[in-house]
Amino acid sequence: MGLKLPLARAAFAGTLRIVKLERLIPMLPVRHLARSVDFYRKLGFEAENQQDGWGWAMLRCGECRVMLDQSINVAPGAPRQSVLYLYPEDVAEYHRQVRANGLVVPDLEVTFYGMTEFRLEDPDGNRLWIGQNRSGTAAA
Repeated sequence: MGLKLPLARAAFAGTLRIVKLERLIPMLPVRHLARSVDFYRKLGFEAENQQDGWGWAMLRCGECRVMLDQSINVAPGAPRQSVLYLYPEDVAEYHRQVRANGLVVPDLEVTFYGMTEFRLEDPDGNRLWIGQNRSGTAAA
């Protein structure tokens, strides 16, 4: 006989360490950044940060954000895959927590765009990038 659901949740939650995530932003692969930014502007988004040199933009409409990136799928004929970018309140502690919870994850790296991050895939191949600005803030 199994545990009743509320008790099972409590027992399971007690075994995992939890670091709060502050936000999640989808990162969509695009073929042409300028064309995509123009499309999203017509939906009411504005460029909060745009880096044409490496084909990336953070767009915002109210409290909604989306990243557009030309570099995450460089093979022209390959299916386009998106990324969910997670922003924990403390990426180093979150990284330790994820490992302590039993996931095999790569070491933290500092990217050329100033984020301390690690990347992994879920069991279905969905890509998750988890990072924090080197200054310690969650903003990209």
